Amino acid sequence: MSDTLITAAGETVGNPAANIAIFGLFVVVTLVVVVRASRNNATAADFFTGGRAFSGPQNGVAIAGDYLSAASFLGIAGAIAVYGYDGFLYSIGFLVAWLVALLLVAEMLRNTGKFTMADVLSFRLRERPVRTAAAVTTLAVSLFYLLAQMAGAGGLVALLLDISDRAGQSVVIAVVGVLMIVYVLVGGMKGTTWVQIIKAALLIAGAALMTVMVLVKFGFDFSGMLADAQSMVAGSSSEKVAARDVLAPGAQYGGSWQSQLNFVSLGLALVLGTAGLPHVLMRFYTVPTARDARRSVVWAIALIGAFYLFTLVLGYGAAAIVGPDRILAAAGGQNAAAPLLAFELGGVILLGIISAVAFATILAVVAGLTITASASFAHDIYASVIKKGDVDEKEQVRVSRVAAVVIGLVAIGLGILANGQNIAFLVALAFAVAAAANLPTILYSLFWRRFTTRGALWSMYGGLISTVVLIVFSPAVTGSSTAMITSIDIAWFPLSNPGIVSIPLAFLAGAIGTWTSSDTEDRARQAEMEVRSLTGVGAEKAITH
Repeated sequence: MSDTLITAAGETVGNPAANIAIFGLFVVVTLVVVVRASRNNATAADFFTGGRAFSGPQNGVAIAGDYLSAASFLGIAGAIAVYGYDGFLYSIGFLVAWLVALLLVAEMLRNTGKFTMADVLSFRLRERPVRTAAAVTTLAVSLFYLLAQMAGAGGLVALLLDISDRAGQSVVIAVVGVLMIVYVLVGGMKGTTWVQIIKAALLIAGAALMTVMVLVKFGFDFSGMLADAQSMVAGSSSEKVAARDVLAPGAQYGGSWQSQLNFVSLGLALVLGTAGLPHVLMRFYTVPTARDARRSVVWAIALIGAFYLFTLVLGYGAAAIVGPDRILAAAGGQNAAAPLLAFELGGVILLGIISAVAFATILAVVAGLTITASASFAHDIYASVIKKGDVDEKEQVRVSRVAAVVIGLVAIGLGILANGQNIAFLVALAFAVAAAANLPTILYSLFWRRFTTRGALWSMYGGLISTVVLIVFSPAVTGSSTAMITSIDIAWFPLSNPGIVSIPLAFLAGAIGTWTSSDTEDRARQAEMEVRSLTGVGAEKAITH
């Protein structure tokens, strides 16, 4: 067998030099695009929202690029290959989440906001405390999401570039971080959006190509592919794997009530968290009208839905062609399913393309997260709270660039420290924080006239604190063989994801804070917000107090 396929320590696929060359080509092309886009960054609106110059379809593709991270491509395909039906439940949860964003959030946010989520929340509430709270939750979600993506880059290099030592993986994490900072500093939202569009097109096209190749290999007999997948699983050398029925539910989340409840909790966080992710919400402001925001989500749903259908074929195809034993034995574990399948289908060239797309995916997602976090700090904390609005657009952009460098360096450092840790825990935390800390306050602000500043603060801080505390004391951190820290056990909360507790708690805190508040909010502002969010009248007017 080729020495590009097997190593003594585990399975490594493809030719690392080819992988680096193809990835380098992508970086060069996208840097050229970013530099060209930067020529039109004249105002804060240009830097933060791309001058609202993107059409609905363009923004929909960019949203898909923001949403389809490496975890979506490698993680879900691997979960389906190893667990079958239960792995596909992740795809369903991620896709259904967009219906919440489409029906409840997209159009109203675009009508009411300006640059960030905090614009919406502070429209009718007291500006300084609400902006501070919104910026804190935005930075928290962005940082944990960044941490997961950066650490994921270190984990992927073991398989794709044949770099097994932590020092080499740390260098890769640093390179990804530096490129991310360059994209944001030079291109702003325009450059980042075009990178997202290019990356989404490559990722979806690559997944579609592999899907067709898998189906051709089985003569377009989907049932035959499923039967072969089950046969490969049944023939596994691991008794635990061989006992699984990957065509029926329960392989991963069946059995005890605790396991089933954990899946409900995770699903709740994923479905509701998407509509509260700040880097997704910010994309609604890059289009000229609310109608375009709505069209963006429709395009995103179509593209993301097609992609997740591809993962179903890729996952079961990997189980049938590669087999769970080789997947679990490879560096990267479940994440190796898609690269191993690419190597089997198209050799070094297809593997090089897929691995380059995987790295490009990480690069594009972290760039989107960084500009969201830096814009929130510059616009919400620096301009509105510290300077109390007495700041020009050039200074806002300058502060945002400085913040992007700081956030990028912090993400690099934390990503290196977290390399090899439980990345799923970090992603789950980001979604859980978004669902608990952001979404209740957004919905209350848009739909509840009585909602007050105290309710918003209790909801945001209560959701943030309860989510973090419950996860710190959950099996995701300590007390289990797959925990981040295996040497101690302080896990008194039984579920790995706190969504089923922290999300209702955040809604309740917002309601109690409002009912017990003596705040007298500006009724005229409330009426204006209701009219603007529902009709779009006055949506282009600057938000001032």
